[in-house]
Amino acid sequence: MPATTAELVDLLRLRAEPDSVFIGRHPRTMMQRTYGGQVLAQSLMAAYGTVPSGRVAHSLNSYFIRPGQADSDIEYAVEPLRDGRTFSVRRVTALQDGRTIFTGSYSFHEMEPGLDHSDPIAAQVPPPDDCPGFLDISRRRYGASPLWHEWDALDVRFAGDSSRGGLIEPANHPAHMRVWVRTTAPLPAEEFAVHQAVLAYLSDLTLLSVTVIPHSVAYMSPHLQVATLDHVMHFHRSVRADQWLLYDMLSPSASNSLGIATGRLFQNGTMVASCSQEGLIRVLRQERDLLT
Repeated sequence: MPATTAELVDLLRLRAEPDSVFIGRHPRTMMQRTYGGQVLAQSLMAAYGTVPSGRVAHSLNSYFIRPGQADSDIEYAVEPLRDGRTFSVRRVTALQDGRTIFTGSYSFHEMEPGLDHSDPIAAQVPPPDDCPGFLDISRRRYGASPLWHEWDALDVRFAGDSSRGGLIEPANHPAHMRVWVRTTAPLPAEEFAVHQAVLAYLSDLTLLSVTVIPHSVAYMSPHLQVATLDHVMHFHRSVRADQWLLYDMLSPSASNSLGIATGRLFQNGTMVASCSQEGLIRVLRQERDLLT
């Protein structure tokens, strides 16, 4: 995975082919399958490559069909569904070896003035400098591993009780976690598409893990099978992914080996994006025996 912000930006530079096809290369990685955030980010950049200038993404709705191969480039085929007066809609299909691994729908809109309100940022959240980092927490919970360096292009800090994997507001949400996140270095200032793509990239990192917080099983346990099934995202306002974002996540429900998690991303006290994700969280037999 990208070790620096520059490598992450380079990962988003897709190669354009005829017929609205784009090729996304695969980084070196220790992971056995493609990180979902990479596919989200690259597919969004592919869609951006076909829309009129001045239109920005406001929503995406995607499904992960098959695990991506971690050693093979990905082909993104973009289908233009509509170009209206102020909206454009695209469908993107990601393929490896001719097989669909992902599909997503993307809507773009020309910026225009209108009604404006936002939920307030959560109160009493410690600032990033007072919060432990992703690497420290991962080592503390699961032991040392080079796997934790897969996301070195991002600076992730666990806020409040999230650093202990515990509860923040147990009376209201039994599964709740907050992290501060940004890239480790500046992004191209004028490339709005890149900032949105990085936002999609980082939105997948911690979201599904919230679904196991109330339970006596570790998210990284070898006896827990996890996989993202879908990802929905709305971009509400302009965003700088190289400046601190507060990612406020909760899981309202888990059942039948499926967990749902939602997240809100705040910057400078205002909500800039929101997302929802459902994933497989299947406890394997050996772990079930240990829990009974």
